[in-house]
Amino acid sequence: MDNQVLQIAERIRGLRDISDISVAEMAKRCEVSEEEYVACEAGKVDFSFTFLYKCAAAFGVELTELLTGDSPKLTGYTVTRAGEGLSIKRREGFEYDNLGYLFRDKLAEPYIVTAPYREEEQHMPVHQTSHEHQEFDFILKGKMKFVYGEHIEILCPGDAVYYDSRRGHGMIATGGEDCEFLAVVIRKEK
Repeated sequence: MDNQVLQIAERIRGLRDISDISVAEMAKRCEVSEEEYVACEAGKVDFSFTFLYKCAAAFGVELTELLTGDSPKLTGYTVTRAGEGLSIKRREGFEYDNLGYLFRDKLAEPYIVTAPYREEEQHMPVHQTSHEHQEFDFILKGKMKFVYGEHIEILCPGDAVYYDSRRGHGMIATGGEDCEFLAVVIRKEK
């Protein structure tokens, strides 16, 4: 496993110990089996974005702290130049660039997400996950197949979807090319 995954796993394990949360409780909060949680915490497998997001929520820390070991410090405003977001590569090729990672006490997490086009995914059920809060996705390039429970939507550049992310949802690139979109996870309360 790569060094970044091992460092993140070490931070997760350390925060769990400091927070005095059992493995069983963390597995429950992250909605994975205890075996899956232990493998993640040991750095034996890569983490999904949703897993990392749920860990950060359980520990009451910013996602940036799990990824980098540093807490965001800026207030007032922060500028993220093109191509300089905090890169998070997870979930079989999905790339997330966190655009607000330096801002402290965020009410929303903005990302530019690139979903890779995969022909083999086009005829399979789309994997769905859930996490707290709400989400807004705005398509910038390519096409997205968005699944929310039993509902399926094909979104094109300029289209947007706003949803309660506590319910199962998933997305894949469709139409023969990668899909790039702005995703904003919005907290209901801080």
